[in-house]
Amino acid sequence: MSASIPRDVREFLDDYPDNNDDPSCSDNLLFYSNKSRCQPDNLYIDDLHKQWRGDYAKLEYKHGFIQWLFPIPEHGMNWESQPLQRHEVEAMKADETIVERVLRSYRLMLDFYGMRLEDSETGLLARSDKNWKDRFRNLTRSSHNYLRISRILKCLSMLGLERLNAGFLLFVLAEQSEHGELNTAGIRSSMDRWWANCVRNEEERKWIGEMIRNVRERERGEFTRELYTEALRRRKETGKLAEEASAVDAEE
Repeated sequence: MSASIPRDVREFLDDYPDNNDDPSCSDNLLFYSNKSRCQPDNLYIDDLHKQWRGDYAKLEYKHGFIQWLFPIPEHGMNWESQPLQRHEVEAMKADETIVERVLRSYRLMLDFYGMRLEDSETGLLARSDKNWKDRFRNLTRSSHNYLRISRILKCLSMLGLERLNAGFLLFVLAEQSEHGELNTAGIRSSMDRWWANCVRNEEERKWIGEMIRNVRERERGEFTRELYTEALRRRKETGKLAEEASAVDAEE
């Protein structure tokens, strides 16, 4: 499995071992503190959240904002943004207001993709109430969003919100398996190689990968929404997505 993980994802899983912290760079922290504006759009984060939610044309065709909303220690296409620094990660994770803003950024992009966050504790997603069909259709046709999703998942992991990643991945898998939605070759390729590996918890990453392989190979039937919600409920109660092996299974 590890041999198939792309290099950028492997660096993420290894916590970017070649990246040194630069204390002079704090643009991401200042932006998420609502003290400086993103460039080139020249907006404070609170204003971006208010003005851009539901503005799907802007979210589709503008490309500089995603590096600000979901910073990671990698350069993106916007050279007016900075890679995320280690000191920023620690400061942002420790600030409840910033963490809530990150959640707001996630909700903004989920809405753009036709999804909504039902439970910020478990990461449970559902389809948007009204426009999910149009937004799903856009996602299947607009492949630059697949790179954005990789960035989003990496950022959530780094900023202490990795619990949300399984909620996203398993929601997409259930849509593909049970309903045939979001099931293009492009999405499957990005999901199987990139998105599903953007989980630093090795146990969760392996279990999610196994569920995806089961669906792709049709070994164990569908991965339904019922199985999706059950997995997240189980993790909330036991700390694990996977079912505990029974004594009989252990003996076998």
